[in-house]
Formats: sequence, C-alpha cells, structure tokens
Amino acid sequence: MREFFLSLLALIRKELLMILKDKRGRIILVAPILIQTIMFGYVASFDLNSVDYIALDEDHSLSSFQLLQKFDASPIFHRKANIRNVNEIAPLIERKKAALVVHIGPDFERKLNLGEEAPVQLITDGRNSNVAGAAASYAASIVQSFNEERAEGVSSEDSSSMSVAPRVWYNPNLETRWSILSGMTFLLSLIQVLMISAQSVAREKESGSFDQLLVTPLSSVGILIGKAVPAVIVGLVQSTLILLVAVFWFKIPFAGSLIWFYSGLFLFSISVVGIGLCISAFSTSMQQAMLYCFACVMPMVLLSGFLTPVSSMPEIFQKLVLINPVLYGVKFAKVVFLQGLGPADSFQYLWPLLIIGAVTMGMAIRCFRTRLS
Repeated sequence: MREFFLSLLALIRKELLMILKDKRGRIILVAPILIQTIMFGYVASFDLNSVDYIALDEDHSLSSFQLLQKFDASPIFHRKANIRNVNEIAPLIERKKAALVVHIGPDFERKLNLGEEAPVQLITDGRNSNVAGAAASYAASIVQSFNEERAEGVSSEDSSSMSVAPRVWYNPNLETRWSILSGMTFLLSLIQVLMISAQSVAREKESGSFDQLLVTPLSSVGILIGKAVPAVIVGLVQSTLILLVAVFWFKIPFAGSLIWFYSGLFLFSISVVGIGLCISAFSTSMQQAMLYCFACVMPMVLLSGFLTPVSSMPEIFQKLVLINPVLYGVKFAKVVFLQGLGPADSFQYLWPLLIIGAVTMGMAIRCFRTRLS
C-alpha cells in the first residue's frame, strides 16, 4: 500500500510539473480566468423572452381578475400556479418554479373604488438579475396599461391607481454581475480542466512516453487517479480565483458555506475530468484531444441553462441537458453563493453530479484498462 501511494504521488507530481514547467503555460492557467471574470462582470448581459409567474390573489374581485387577465394575455408572462397565502411563495421561488410572484392584497378593489392607491406587490428572484429586472419592468408596464384603461371609464374625481411595490429576493439591487459571476465560479474553469485532463494521456502518446506507463507499479486505476488529481487541483484553484474576484473586487456577498460550496465544486470537477479522461483515452495526439474538447465545450455551455433558460429549449434538448454536469454545477453555485442554501436544500443538484462523475470515471477506467492491456 505504501508503495502504491508513493508511486501515485510521483505520478501526480510529474503531471503537475508538466503543467507548470512552462512559464507561458502558467500564465495561461491564471490570466484568462481573471480577464474573463472581470469582462463578464462588467459587460455581459442577457435578453428576456418568457417569464413564468405565480398569482397570489387575496382579493378575488373583478378588478384583480381583470389585472391577472392582462398578465395572461401578455406573450411574455405565463401563469404557472395560483397560491392562497404568502407562506407558499418562498418554497416556489427557492425551487425556481417561477421568476415572478404577483401579489394582490385583500382590499385591492375596495381601495380602487374609494379612489385610494392600491398597491400590487411584485416579488422577483434576484438570483437571475436580468430576468428579475426585466420581469419587474414588463409587469409595471402592464399595471400602467390597466390604470390607463380604468381611468378612461371614470371621472377624474373618482379615478384611482395602483402602485407597484417590487421586492427582489437574493439580489436586492438587481446587479447582473451577481447572477453571472456566481455561476461563473464553476463555468469558467470548465474549459481548462477539460483540456488538461483530455491532453494528459494524449501528451504521453505524442511524446512516446506512453509505453513507460505500462512498466510502472500502478494499475490502470492508479494511473487514472494520477492523471485526474492535477486537473481537479487546477479546477479548484481557478474557481477560487474567480470566487475571490467576485467577493473582494465586485463586492458580491457570499451567503453560503464554503465547505459545502467546495464539496459541490469537487464533484463538478470530477465529472468534467471524467469526460476529459475519456476523450484522452480515445485521442492519439494532443491536437485531436483539443478538437474533441472544443466540440464538447460549446454544447455543454449552451445546454447548461446559463445563456438561455432550459424551459425555452425544444423538448428533446430539455431531456438532453439532464446528462450535462454544467447544468447542475451552475445551479448549485448560484443557490449556494447567492441564496446560502445548505445540504438539505441543494443536494438535489449534487446527486446528479455524483452519478455523472461515477459514470464518466467508470468509462475512463474501462478505456484505460483497454488501452493499457
């Protein structure tokens, strides 16, 4: 056992030296991450085409019905549920069942008839600040339209209006960078972790040192671990850099547990490294491994729900995203970073990563055994 661990540490050390020996390579590991983090923090933005909302109508009057009908008539808003009390709001928002809650109070129509101001509360999910801000803006325009139509049918003495009372959860200032950088803590490390793991064995084949692996005292599993650990370390370090920039440069408050956050990050890195090692086992050169990586990265990002909502994708792609580790990694990062969810509430995003990691690493072990036999 002692000899196994000494051989494993020697292989890990050799892999890290191969990654870090070139000065330009060391710069590539750090500089792009920092530059992209700052760029996304300052310039990235997204558009909005569809918003799922939940209605909480405590008035049950004709006026409240007409207002909600205007929301339903909008091509942007889609009612997902009707709830009866405010206690139902938090679980639905936390599970991302809707991006907006329209809350109409019990005295809504009476206040309108008395010529008083009738507030309508809009509760938005600030974990996606772009959606929250746009949804609140569109909702305000619907309320304004309702006011104008109502004013046309009454005299100036009896006219009244509604006021919108927005309330944003998890991102009260609706800063886009909060939503983007929280997910980027996992996403930005994806490319280089995948590249490092994918090129690990391909580099051995290209340099002619692959046969030397056959005479080492390590089994195929030991060689796999030795190739995987350096890539995981690089991923953890890069994500830490992004986290530090987000917290200390952009002043984004980290609401969750660092231990739980890094637990998810470790599982995410294992899942990505497993994919990279499978690519590495099938590649005969570093160039080929690089091409395979680029062919995988873009679909993984597009199907992660980071750029476009999964609900707006065709049905076949909504099923395909379920095997994408980036989908669960980005969601986990956001709910822990911004919302501060613990193991009980966020484990739903970790167990798929655990399964994906086990499957991809199992496939990599099988490929390694085939190649080394």
